[in-house]
Amino acid sequence: MTTTLITGANKGLGFETARRLLAQGHTVYVGSRDAGRGREAAARLGARFVQLDVTDDASVEAAAKSVAADGGLDVLVNNAGIEEYAPDGGIVGAAELTADVMRTVLETNVVGLVRVTHAFLPLLERSAAPVVVNVSSGLASVASVADPSHRTHGYPGVAYPASKAAVNMVTVQFAKAFPAMRINAVEPGHTATDLNRNAGRQTVEQGAEVIVQLASIGPDGPTCGYFDARGPLTW
Repeated sequence: MTTTLITGANKGLGFETARRLLAQGHTVYVGSRDAGRGREAAARLGARFVQLDVTDDASVEAAAKSVAADGGLDVLVNNAGIEEYAPDGGIVGAAELTADVMRTVLETNVVGLVRVTHAFLPLLERSAAPVVVNVSSGLASVASVADPSHRTHGYPGVAYPASKAAVNMVTVQFAKAFPAMRINAVEPGHTATDLNRNAGRQTVEQGAEVIVQLASIGPDGPTCGYFDARGPLTW
């Protein structure tokens, strides 16, 4: 039986990914910073709950101990992420970007991802088929964002794309360091979630597709890759 932990799984893409993996037969931990919302989501899904704030060392360490005591982990989905908006609700562009905004986004999207991955590495190394899925973004592709003809070119934000580009590099370096694991980054697409104030063009069911695909691969599956639902992407 495959045991999977999904961070930020009390809503949105994390919740839908949990639902799909449970249907495949996974044992799923709903990781949530908010204990009340996390327990409610886990109860709705028929999943397990673990309190997990990716920005807090003690919370992550306690979550790792809890999952270890229950038997271990095979799949880690690093889904938790944030975007910061201006007071008027707009995207924070280069002219308005402050160090505080950048620090806040990086702390959750990059440092938090590393914190969780590091804490759960000992459990993953004991698995017969360990998998890590890092939820990235199409905005992480420098080649695409720099291309005037690409749909991502017009996005003015800095902190979120930079954080996801860092996630891609973290993915590559971890995949190289742990060749026995399947470690990949995924681009769910512009999905309507709280992250973008439900402005996305596709549903969570569509967005979760690639996450589920890469969370379900076996020992012979791809690693050190960057994918959307249609296949490999340009870094």
